[in-house]
Amino acid sequence: MPLTLVLNGQSRAFSELAPSASLEDLVKELGLKGDRVAVEHNGEIVPRTAWAATHLAEGDKLEVVHFVGGGIG
Repeated sequence: MPLTLVLNGQSRAFSELAPSASLEDLVKELGLKGDRVAVEHNGEIVPRTAWAATHLAEGDKLEVVHFVGGGIG
């Protein structure tokens, strides 16, 4: 049974995530580099050091911001 989360305002089902998945598992599933991402879980910003210990539950609300570089140097 897929884990359904609200990711950046959109409901999304993750069939590859176990019901006990962590925030770290989600970031990997999304294919994002952890050093370039900030995550808010149910209204609280979660430090990267706490991702593995932050478990997800059905209906959790997440905001994921991916930082990109660029511009004229």
